[in-house]
Amino acid sequence: MTPFKNVLVATDFSEPSASALTYGRELARRFRATLHLLHVTDSVYLQYVGDAYPGISPEFQAEIEDAARGELDGLITAEDRTDLHVKPVLRTGLSPARVIVDYSREQAIDLIVMGTHGRGAIGHLLMGSVAERVVRTAPCPVLTIHHIEREFVLPDLTVALAYAAL
Repeated sequence: MTPFKNVLVATDFSEPSASALTYGRELARRFRATLHLLHVTDSVYLQYVGDAYPGISPEFQAEIEDAARGELDGLITAEDRTDLHVKPVLRTGLSPARVIVDYSREQAIDLIVMGTHGRGAIGHLLMGSVAERVVRTAPCPVLTIHHIEREFVLPDLTVALAYAAL
């Protein structure tokens, strides 16, 4: 297996994204890789071009980006700052999947880690899945994490011995 030099965690600040960040941190630590932490904000202006929203000001977009930047910086712990090389990145676009894939190409990302909401068939049909689009189009492996995560902990010795006896 090729060692990872650049691990990307794409976050939308949801619980599944928090779980993905746990995995991304651990992988970056174990491989001594750079951890790229990416959030994609909607481009409010581009989203409503041609609609009846001519009064959207550039300041509104700046407020959205400032809030997202603050939340992104809040995800980086003091421990991250001392033992990881973390690169927080904020991008704006209409398609989060495309922005994630483009960023992964630009930065030679070796692994993308992202949460998945597991909406079910109807929700998936109506809303689609950013994670699914990234998996289909990414230039590197993608690890998707459901909200309920497995811990990076060694099993208790008695539990391990019980399983070994089976």
